[in-house]
Amino acid sequence: MKILVTGGSGFIGQKLCADLARDGHIPLVVSRAPDKAARKLPDSAIVRPSAADFVDESPEAVVNLAGEPIAEGRWTESKKKALVESRVDITRAVVDLCRRAEPAPRVLVSASAVGYYGDQGEREVTEQTPPHDEFAHQLCKRWEAEAHKAEEHGVRVAIVRIGLVLDAGGGMLAKTTPVFKLGLGGKLGNGEQYMPWIHREDMVGAIRFLLERDDLSGPFNASAPNPVTNAEFTRELGRALHRPAVLPAPALALKLAFGEMSRLLLTGAKMLPARLEEAGYEFRFRKLDQALSDIFSR
Repeated sequence: MKILVTGGSGFIGQKLCADLARDGHIPLVVSRAPDKAARKLPDSAIVRPSAADFVDESPEAVVNLAGEPIAEGRWTESKKKALVESRVDITRAVVDLCRRAEPAPRVLVSASAVGYYGDQGEREVTEQTPPHDEFAHQLCKRWEAEAHKAEEHGVRVAIVRIGLVLDAGGGMLAKTTPVFKLGLGGKLGNGEQYMPWIHREDMVGAIRFLLERDDLSGPFNASAPNPVTNAEFTRELGRALHRPAVLPAPALALKLAFGEMSRLLLTGAKMLPARLEEAGYEFRFRKLDQALSDIFSR
């Protein structure tokens, strides 16, 4: 099966494309730097600069993962605009491909994020939980709305609201592990904010589950069944690395350094994968200590 993947050279996309190629599928990857991306991807992957370049390939499925990194630097007005446009523009291009391709893809699995819910404090968050209206929610809402337009062309649309993706070689662990190895790690603010996480193996597994299940559409929380607070995450990461984790980053310092973006670090949602589990997806890594043990034993 030909499967179009935007963001295919990213942290999730590389693993997804490798697994798809291993199982005999052909990844059609959209990248603004095709030659550079191709070096990270399986030999069978076809890499082109835009989704429109794949219209004649008639992909049977699309996975939309592309977007500017959200947790880097301060959220200036120009940065906010770039964050929204990078997601909406590529998703609009994907929907246009769905309109033009003959036949249209059967399914679009499109990324969103836990930020859809905004700050939710300690309440349990399922796909039915009303969001807290703030920038992260507004960004995700527009992103998701654009993806749903593919339904006008007969495409089944599943949205994955992604938590913190954990594995070696990228994601948030690539930024935090060196600090913790030096013994300089600690909780952020009071550490009470929830951090919904998911092992990259399960992230890719959930995407493929949604690709294959013709009866599943709408939003799905892509996070492990046991979210933890930042303080709990800090303790488990320190334990996995055999390092102390006792140097907190005060909330005020984070706010001064990152401005509005610090909300990503200091607030959270106790997000649960209610619909994935109801549909029968079986998580390989359900608890954080299990996931970290797997990652750092390799």
